[in-house]
Amino acid sequence: MTTPVRIPFPVVDEVSRHCLQEEEPETVHIEVHLPGPLDEQRLRKAFTEALHRHPRILMREAPGPWFRRRYEWELTNDPDTEVVTFTPPGPRALQNARTRALAEAPPLSLSPPIRLEVVDLAAGSRAAGAARVGDGGTPCSSEAESLGEAPRSAGLRVDPAPEQGTALVLTINHTALDGPACLRVLATAAELYGGRDNAPAAPPTRAAQTPHETPDLPASWSPPARVAPGTPDPSPGNGMLVADLPLPHRPKGSPYTVNDQLMVTTALTIAHWNREHGVRPRPLRITMPVDDRPRDTTMPIGNGTRLVEVPFLPAELDVSDMPALLRRTAERTRALKSLPRPQLGHGATLLTAPWAPVAARAALTRALRRAAAPWTSTTLLSNIGRIPYPLDFGEEAGRAHAVWFSAPARMPRGLTVTTASTAGRLHLALRWSRTLLSHGDGAHLRDLFEHYLHTTEVTP
Repeated sequence: MTTPVRIPFPVVDEVSRHCLQEEEPETVHIEVHLPGPLDEQRLRKAFTEALHRHPRILMREAPGPWFRRRYEWELTNDPDTEVVTFTPPGPRALQNARTRALAEAPPLSLSPPIRLEVVDLAAGSRAAGAARVGDGGTPCSSEAESLGEAPRSAGLRVDPAPEQGTALVLTINHTALDGPACLRVLATAAELYGGRDNAPAAPPTRAAQTPHETPDLPASWSPPARVAPGTPDPSPGNGMLVADLPLPHRPKGSPYTVNDQLMVTTALTIAHWNREHGVRPRPLRITMPVDDRPRDTTMPIGNGTRLVEVPFLPAELDVSDMPALLRRTAERTRALKSLPRPQLGHGATLLTAPWAPVAARAALTRALRRAAAPWTSTTLLSNIGRIPYPLDFGEEAGRAHAVWFSAPARMPRGLTVTTASTAGRLHLALRWSRTLLSHGDGAHLRDLFEHYLHTTEVTP
């Protein structure tokens, strides 16, 4: 019998494993909308083959004694469980799949630690019928959707026509891998299912930048602002809202990118929210994942992003001088991206060195995380950018026209903003800790985000 290959947990995986919480699971949610239906057996076969094409995803946590020095991944030849499930149709099938994506992490003890739910949107729309009006539920559409029991405020959005087609809801245990890695596997499955090329598009070309000195960054030794509490829900866990927005206009030759516009939008949104809630202005720090991996089939599967923090002083958030704010933000993000840095910093690298049993290092990591909570960044903005793959499932199912991601939103941040663009649209997901915000708070933050995103559309 062949002994399974074992791989020690990388730094990001181990820190996440040390700090797991049952109340707020570390899940990444990916949602892909297709215009047509999918065949169950063909999809199962294609997705299973895609897992074998990217064997690093076929892993589970290896058992071990309490005094072991490392957690280890155990690679498997085949999945331990059926990854693909077709959800019974119903008026809340998509809503329930999203709830599971936030509340139920795929177990690390089974390979692979992901789950794919397939929702027939057309069947759900037919089943909903007249119940779509006035039942407190959420319309199954890409215009604006949310998790939570409370209905949206009157007049906030017009209920669009029922959506047709299929939604793929992927749930990832973030201790094992991240969203871009799982999307790479899904692109392979799409190619195997539909027989069409799903190779990544070339990254967008950027205008050459004039050499400049590294900008001065505001001092980071004082605790940053926190997102002011709204009206917390009594139940623990995460809430989420997704929206489909126009991509912000950017004049040709601009010294900033859409990512910089999103960064400014996020900062202005939180500053506005905190002013409304009577919080004294404080510097903001926004965590930004940076992913340098290739997007082709050689892409390393796992947690491959590194985190940088973009600072903003209250006086800098001046909407009346938007061009200057965008230029300053672009200089900072470029400088921070170019700095070599371990994924979670040098301290995490030291913590995960095998100098003591994992149980002892886990207790120390949790204690340090609690002590460092006041210095944790204000929020996280994860901009996936333009989805590089067509995600084309063939003639009947078609090509993806909407893709959402959402990242975990545990306290002390309590709020994450995730964006991606597909088919010329911006797909926004706001995710929050229910101990901080409610559904109504999320809807208001969505409206603020949409407003400030429009203000970044400056002309030269």
